[in-house]
Amino acid sequence: MICPFCNETETKVIDSRTVDRRIKRRRECTACFKRFTTYENYDIIDSRTLLVQKKNGTVEMFNRAKIIAGISGAVKKRPVSAEQIVGIAERIEERCNEVRGTTFTTSQIGDMVLEELAALDNVAYIRFASVYKDFDSADSFVKIISEIFPEA
Repeated sequence: MICPFCNETETKVIDSRTVDRRIKRRRECTACFKRFTTYENYDIIDSRTLLVQKKNGTVEMFNRAKIIAGISGAVKKRPVSAEQIVGIAERIEERCNEVRGTTFTTSQIGDMVLEELAALDNVAYIRFASVYKDFDSADSFVKIISEIFPEA
């Protein structure tokens, strides 16, 4: 994509979302750091595009930024770097790309995030699980803590 401000060819995608059967991408130029928006029609999207089915049945494009945002909330004030968070999101996207043509559910992706957080930080794992699994009582927390620390 060419920057409309300085004609640089290197840009990065900041955010992607589906709007009116098109993909709206917010981009940032790597040279002048100005931001601009592009729109892509579905007919030009390759069949290898990752799709995610939400709990309400709607389907949308895979959005790494949503995974990063969810993990960021779980690791707040924990010793986890931004690079580690992005690394988790990239590994999940790579795992999904290995099974091309498959529509993933938010539950499948949430389980992948939990696997990654279990290996990284127990507190972040519990925080993410409490939102993802929609804990409604203290017993839910006790159960998940006993799974992580069986000796406790």
